[in-house]
Amino acid sequence: MKNFFRLIKSYPLTLLCLALIILLSLVIVMPETELNNVAFIDKWTHLVMYAGMCSVMWFEYLRHHDRLIFWKLFLYTWLGPIVLGGVIELIQPYVHRSGEWLDLLADATGATLAVGVGLLMNKIKRHHQLKQQH
Repeated sequence: MKNFFRLIKSYPLTLLCLALIILLSLVIVMPETELNNVAFIDKWTHLVMYAGMCSVMWFEYLRHHDRLIFWKLFLYTWLGPIVLGGVIELIQPYVHRSGEWLDLLADATGATLAVGVGLLMNKIKRHHQLKQQH
């Protein structure tokens, strides 16, 4: 139970993003808007949601850790979200939504882009740490 509360305290924005993605993917049916006329809007939405969530994961991870533990980052900020996206796509037909493998590809692309964002955030953090030491 102690670890659960530490997780909530350390990663609140990540958990909020995760809850919103699950809610938007399985419960809320998005209304028709003029954005529906944009080519591949659904895929762009998936890409942005997963890039955003995974970037937030990196941010919160870097905030609490002084060094990168690559297997944890691989598991939690890249593979985990992609598996989540796949599970959501498998569940969607059972909740009257359409599960599409291209959505999973967009999720994976977003998670992969977030790796670049996370590595850039780490480089900036290291740069600031070096400046403070001198």
